Amino acid sequence: MGKRILVPVDSSEQAKEACEFVRSEFPEATIVLLHVINPTEAGYSAQASIPSFSEEWYEQQQATAEQLFDELIGGLDTTETGVERVVEVGRPTNVIVDYADDHDIDQVVMGSHGRSGVSRILLGSVAETVVRRASVPVTVAR
Repeated sequence: MGKRILVPVDSSEQAKEACEFVRSEFPEATIVLLHVINPTEAGYSAQASIPSFSEEWYEQQQATAEQLFDELIGGLDTTETGVERVVEVGRPTNVIVDYADDHDIDQVVMGSHGRSGVSRILLGSVAETVVRRASVPVTVAR
């Protein structure tokens, strides 16, 4: 069985670069694209408490993930290997680490927004947390 590389993706340029890195460095690997829908991004407005809003928001997030996958895959040469698409819901750091543990992932390659200083302290770093908690090797592409 070939190598399976998990690439957590969002709409950032860094996610695109991580995908390109995997394709160039691991041309025979299966790429597992993972997009995490973070429910905290729905907000806590009066609108968010309306059941139909939650469903509409989630459906829109799903559609956005599929569009993102299409864009990323369109830029890759995937004739040699496969690409899997996965959408999960939860806190990104937890979902990425747990998915790697539970789905026979050999390595994680992810982009980093490269924040430093105060913004890193205030916002945290998904990449840094994944590096510390993952049980498989993690490569951070910037």
